[in-house]
Amino acid sequence: MTPILMFLAATGIAAAQDSDGELTKVKERELEEVRERISDLKQSMDRSATERDRLTGELQSIEIAISEQRMRIKEIEREQRYTENKKKALDADLAEREAHLDRESKELAAQVRAAYMSGSQEKVKLLLNQRDPATLGRLMAYYRYLNDYRADNIAAVIEEIQKLDALRSQIAAEEARLAGLAKSRYDELGQLNGSQEERQKVLVSLKGKMATEGQEVDRLAAQEGDLTRLIAELTSILSDYPISSEEPFSKHKGKLTWPVAGTPIHDFGQPRVGGDMKWNGVVLAAPRGREVRAVYHGRIAFADWLAGMGLLVIVDHGEGYMTLYGSNETILKNAGDWVAPGDVIATVGDSGGQQQASVYFELRKGTKPVDPRTWITRRPGH
Repeated sequence: MTPILMFLAATGIAAAQDSDGELTKVKERELEEVRERISDLKQSMDRSATERDRLTGELQSIEIAISEQRMRIKEIEREQRYTENKKKALDADLAEREAHLDRESKELAAQVRAAYMSGSQEKVKLLLNQRDPATLGRLMAYYRYLNDYRADNIAAVIEEIQKLDALRSQIAAEEARLAGLAKSRYDELGQLNGSQEERQKVLVSLKGKMATEGQEVDRLAAQEGDLTRLIAELTSILSDYPISSEEPFSKHKGKLTWPVAGTPIHDFGQPRVGGDMKWNGVVLAAPRGREVRAVYHGRIAFADWLAGMGLLVIVDHGEGYMTLYGSNETILKNAGDWVAPGDVIATVGDSGGQQQASVYFELRKGTKPVDPRTWITRRPGH
């Protein structure tokens, strides 16, 4: 390749790299703009919900605090497991080095005893007792080797002692760290218990307020209106950012996997309060903290608290299809994140004022709810 061609090729590569960098920056700016628009929408909906019902605003604040506390506790527990494993490894290393030091010390002790038994004038005796210069020369060389070996053993023992001291210091530091983590976890659990007690008081107040059937229906209708508005607004906001995946969502009807292994307690189309409202999705009871997974490729359109839905994740799959995952304990993704089938996006909880740990799962085409059982047939792990 001529110098000119090499220069042009290098220039082209550099230009492509610059172009890729600029494109990445543009995409990041676009994503940040999308997130800001979704955040503004969320704040607007929060204000509307709070104006309708002060207790709903209180429930939101408490449940978000509980979610954050649970996330901190999980992080502390992860750190505890990591620290415990690290300490176990250090303990094993310490035991191995102590055994090695014991062997080195015994060898050195044997050498010292042998030197003592031969007397303190080893070298002088060799010089006086040997008449053959060749033999004397060999013995003197052996003597030097023996002394060097002893010196090496002494140095090795000293080095092992220093390493043991360093290891013991590390183990002491990890033990102190574990103690600190245990205290932090205890403190967080205390705060969590307090938050849960506050939540229970708010739920009792809400139940008292909604004692009559009419009020309950009105509340559910308002929440359904909020959700429909949210999905319509999200569709508008995300319309300029189409979803692309290996195959369209519509090609996988009847082949998808449920987001969590659970027991159905409410089904699509079943009547709710007084029969005036119906379930638009499926409620699956499952143990608190169990992982909730995305059913297909897509992008997180919403990841926040919403009245009636609790901590809610909405995934946009393209073609106007969205899946909703509500009542979560924690949310593990942010708006704008891409997900693949089986990616963990949340954990099972009871947010939104639910009485038991469960996941609310819903599928929509545009703003219209669709029976998820016609789309999702596989159990998790199958």
